Amino acid sequence: MIDLSKFISRLKRIGQGSGVVTRFAPSPTGMLHIGGLRTALYSYLLAKQNNGKFILRIEDTDQSRFVAGATEDIINSLAELGLQPDNLNNLYYQSKNIEKYQNYAEKLIKQDKAYYCFCSADRLAKLREEQIAKKQAPGYDGHCRTLDQKTIDNYQKLNKPHVVRFKTPRQEEIKFIDIVRGEISIKTDNIDDQVLIKSDGFPTYHLAVVIDDHQMKITHIIRGEEWLPSTPKHVLLYQAFGWDLPNYVHLPLLLNKDRSKLSKRSNDVAAHDYLQKGYLPAALINFMVLLGWNPGDDRELFTLDQLISEFKLERINKSGAIFYLDKLNWFGQQYFQKMTAVEFYQAARNWLSKFDEKIVHQFNKNVSAACQTRISHFSEIKTEFSHLFNDIDCQSKDLVFKKSTKELTLQGLSEVVKDLQNINENSWNADNLQLHLASLVRKLNLGNGDVFWPVRYALSGKEKSETPVELLMELGKEKSLARINKAITYLKKS
Repeated sequence: MIDLSKFISRLKRIGQGSGVVTRFAPSPTGMLHIGGLRTALYSYLLAKQNNGKFILRIEDTDQSRFVAGATEDIINSLAELGLQPDNLNNLYYQSKNIEKYQNYAEKLIKQDKAYYCFCSADRLAKLREEQIAKKQAPGYDGHCRTLDQKTIDNYQKLNKPHVVRFKTPRQEEIKFIDIVRGEISIKTDNIDDQVLIKSDGFPTYHLAVVIDDHQMKITHIIRGEEWLPSTPKHVLLYQAFGWDLPNYVHLPLLLNKDRSKLSKRSNDVAAHDYLQKGYLPAALINFMVLLGWNPGDDRELFTLDQLISEFKLERINKSGAIFYLDKLNWFGQQYFQKMTAVEFYQAARNWLSKFDEKIVHQFNKNVSAACQTRISHFSEIKTEFSHLFNDIDCQSKDLVFKKSTKELTLQGLSEVVKDLQNINENSWNADNLQLHLASLVRKLNLGNGDVFWPVRYALSGKEKSETPVELLMELGKEKSLARINKAITYLKKS
């Protein structure tokens, strides 16, 4: 039984900066999940706040689910987000340490805390079916728990496939402290004899994670609450080895808007997807940290350095955090608008050069200025401002404003062309263009809908876009006049 008072005292001491070591331990079974990013972020913040270490460990013992390129994606995504592990030049891979785990399992066998299990897959499947039919909780029945040594020796001589199982103590109560949820207890009679070493010789997650966390001197294990049911198994292993427990921090689930578990059906779930779309890393970090943590007031915008200073485990919520894409987009807009015009222009061009070189050549500072106040991630330059880079179809009745007529629209556009043709390149600026358009409206006794509306539609092909003056600046004189003339031709033929 764990001495909880001693454990709580140690928890408080470690939480105040004495040798904090955290880890992010993903399995390379896919790209870095957005939930994994939050785990890595919280682990990073706690370590850096306490001048400790943030360790990256690759838990790749499940070879059947290994995805090529996943490890590289995890490393690259963390680097791009500024969450650099302290062991980057000496990453730890569980698959390279199989013998170590096997040796620890053998120690437990010798101490009568684990045993060989020779049950076949067919027997286990049949056992499960029978338990379900009897409305019992499925679990191993301990069939091999008391095998005598002679039987074990015979099976091993025959090379009979086997696993190693932990001999879970009976009629005991396991207690541990989770910093988010407080004291948790569970009776050992409700815990299965877990597999420690699989039939292929590889360790299970439960054995490997306990050994590695102990050897790496991890002080705080921060992970999703889906691992909470596994924690009693880990506590039992710590007890069996005679090791001190780390501090456990189980984070609330990330949820879709309908409060279902975050899934691809509603949102992208890989950090890579958001980075590739051109969300600023700082915006993504700021958004993610608030999914389960709050600063205790209404502040929302934080730099990474500010988060290192402000972050507190005690302010992590128990309830699930909803992933609102609109909120992420808001953060994206805030961070773009905090940039100078030059910073945004350079950052946008850098992103575009990686994904669409065709657009880079058309991306001028006028286009940049319009984008900076309207987008949340760089890929919206291509989608929301496609009219600037591609040919448009303005052959639509929408050229005519609902309170105007075809005749007035033709008059307005024709006069605009005559007027704009006389403006030289040096005078082609926003203030002068606004003055010319407004003067035409007054001089011809037209309404704004007879001039401003059709000019905007002729230039963008959209009912909603930048202002006519912004479009004239973005497209330049030659392209602007060509598009307006095309609209005039359409109106004359229609």
